[in-house]
Amino acid sequence: MVGQFPLGGVAWDYFHYCLGLHELGHEVYYHEDTWVWPYDPIKGYPTDDPDYTVRFIRDFFDAYAPHLSGNWHYLLLHDKSFGMTRERFDEVCRTADLFINVSGACFFPDQLNPRCLKVFMDTDPGYNQIVMATRPAWSEHVDRWVRQVRDHDRHLTYAENIYAADCLIPRLGLDWQITRPIATLGSWQSIRQTPPPADAAFTTVMSWNYFRGKLEYNGREFGAKAPEYDKFHDLPTRVPEIPMTLAVGGYHQPAEQIRADGWNWIEARELTRTADNYMRFIERSLGEWSIAKNVYVDTLSGWFSCRTACYLAAGRPAVVQETGWSRYVPSGRGVFAFSTMAEAMDGLRRIHGRWKEHAQAAYDVAREYLAPDKVLSPMIESIYSSPRRDPATPGIIPPSG
Repeated sequence: MVGQFPLGGVAWDYFHYCLGLHELGHEVYYHEDTWVWPYDPIKGYPTDDPDYTVRFIRDFFDAYAPHLSGNWHYLLLHDKSFGMTRERFDEVCRTADLFINVSGACFFPDQLNPRCLKVFMDTDPGYNQIVMATRPAWSEHVDRWVRQVRDHDRHLTYAENIYAADCLIPRLGLDWQITRPIATLGSWQSIRQTPPPADAAFTTVMSWNYFRGKLEYNGREFGAKAPEYDKFHDLPTRVPEIPMTLAVGGYHQPAEQIRADGWNWIEARELTRTADNYMRFIERSLGEWSIAKNVYVDTLSGWFSCRTACYLAAGRPAVVQETGWSRYVPSGRGVFAFSTMAEAMDGLRRIHGRWKEHAQAAYDVAREYLAPDKVLSPMIESIYSSPRRDPATPGIIPPSG
């Protein structure tokens, strides 16, 4: 979705997979075909002119992965190719082994090898499964999208807690194989070696968007970030010794209220406009403090943030909301899970008091739990293993481990 939303944070979310798979020795190509007009962050709205998007993708690979600069293909509205020629990309497709559809936004390539395994990677757990289960009228083309999701051969999810008894996410009879975001450590090494400025704050980048309609399942309504912000809105007044910054994007954001609550509010658009801007924002941060979407929290999904992965790889400690993730990534050194105001305050103060120790621990967590060899290698092994079906499906052996 980088071409659809050419922004720094989005680029690192998705291109980390290209860089990480290449780092492990795989032959990797980036392809995007969402059939959607690209968003132009300068104009602030979608456009029929792909020039900004094409430059953004090209510039990223030229700057951060020149070895992949000839291995990308952006298809505008399933018609016009940029980067690789359509003919060259079709040749790649005919011999492809894996088509990894991160976030499931991409249509299948027309010439895809019939033996290629098509992998849906659910990066928005809870929301995706509830939409699939309920097919709300406000979700555009929902029936087509559900068919496309089910047409994949494998289904991965960031909901690491999906098979736990206390997770509320419907499994839909699919074989959900768990995974988590990654960060290529070398990309963030220079930041890790650069201490933050003396006046650095705990920061995060967040979007203040709402769902298009009510997201309901089994009589419960789930939300985006606003309900979770309300629980911690006055956190800065409780830790006045620690600077706190929220970089907020999206529409209908209550900027004046956020400022009144004691936060340093800044508009996120410019600082996330490029991949380098995004990195410099993290470099100038003392660490991250962030809430999660309500749907991730209330379903106890186990979701872990790809943004937090960047902070940790950059040696910036994090205090981030509990979704069940601390069952799978350890909390307490370098990264802290919180569910209450007291836990959020405690995590911030512990990092603030012993920053160097927790900065090193943050990188250690990234190295052991978020690096490509720790996540992508077992992910590929899981993809090629025998499918594991939903334990609720009769006659099927439930997953182990």
